[in-house]
Amino acid sequence: MPPFSIPQFHERTSGILDLLRQLVEMESPTTDKPHVDAVGQFVAQRASEAGATIRPFPQTTAGDHWLAEWGEGADGLLLLAHLDTVHPLGTLERMPWSVQDGRATGPGSIDMKGGVAVALAALGALSGTGLLPSHPIRMLFTSDEETGSRTSRALIEDLARQHRAVFCLEPAMPDGALKTWRKGTGLFILEITGVPSHAGNSPESGVNAIVEMAHQILRLQTLARPEVGTTISTGTIEGGTRTNVVPARCRAKVDIRVLEVTEQARLSQAFQDLRPVLPGAKIAVSGGWNRPPMARTPTMAAAFGQARSIGKGLGLDLQESGTGGGSDANFVAALGLPVLDGLGPLGNGAHSDHEFVMVSSLPERAALLAALLTEW
Repeated sequence: MPPFSIPQFHERTSGILDLLRQLVEMESPTTDKPHVDAVGQFVAQRASEAGATIRPFPQTTAGDHWLAEWGEGADGLLLLAHLDTVHPLGTLERMPWSVQDGRATGPGSIDMKGGVAVALAALGALSGTGLLPSHPIRMLFTSDEETGSRTSRALIEDLARQHRAVFCLEPAMPDGALKTWRKGTGLFILEITGVPSHAGNSPESGVNAIVEMAHQILRLQTLARPEVGTTISTGTIEGGTRTNVVPARCRAKVDIRVLEVTEQARLSQAFQDLRPVLPGAKIAVSGGWNRPPMARTPTMAAAFGQARSIGKGLGLDLQESGTGGGSDANFVAALGLPVLDGLGPLGNGAHSDHEFVMVSSLPERAALLAALLTEW
């Protein structure tokens, strides 16, 4: 039997909502270490009050990471959550915290401070009632997920290997489904060098870097394979100095998403094989892959099946889905380890000025997480 029913957590909704408010009102853009660290210290204190032992992992170029531990030993469960958001400081002024029509809005509310609030609520309830399981539970709060988890990836992978399953508190799909697949993500930077000249007097003496870039962008689009989930998008492009100068430089950033590991190798080689169309132009490629794909493997399917069975004990009919966006769960899945993603609350609008959390989903997801932690 689950340790708590959903109605029992409904009685705690106001407390969970107030915790979410406090988190949202502490702005924490990834690039602002002092503000991210302030949120980290706040959640560390809340976890400590819920009976956890806290281990900080100080960083110099990013916010600190924090590990909260309930219990000792091996064969435990690991929870993942990130504290940083994409919203710059000051967003709260034009997008203040509010609760209307069953929606809690504010910067970072759904991605992913809602998941942090759910996890702390579930663990606080288990600890406060003496219902923590005998196996250890650890929760890692990271600070740089929104910029690629560069300082936290190795820590995530190391901790994941020490646990029998990993639960990621990223938001659920809008309909509540868990995420059993995600695309791998890559960012490649293409830089073209041409030859400058006067656009009116001697255009034939120049090599137009922007025109060369146009050739390359069209070539890259032919590499997309949407039938297997591979998409290619040139997201930004910049070049040139003045309209009367044949541009000598152009730079573009290309976003790539893949479902299959083999596609990563194919596209990496394709970028290295790019050759100029215009005589005299030069191409340089940098960047690469950030997250591997999170494929729906038998391990992933089995983890979802176990979660679905536990959810039924709460009266939930859990479904599964996937998304083109990556998360820290991608790193865990690539290790071949069981991982559940999308255990955070329901909502929508991540990374936008209208992101929100469905308030009614907060107690439901807290009850689900409490059940998973005790019955897994």
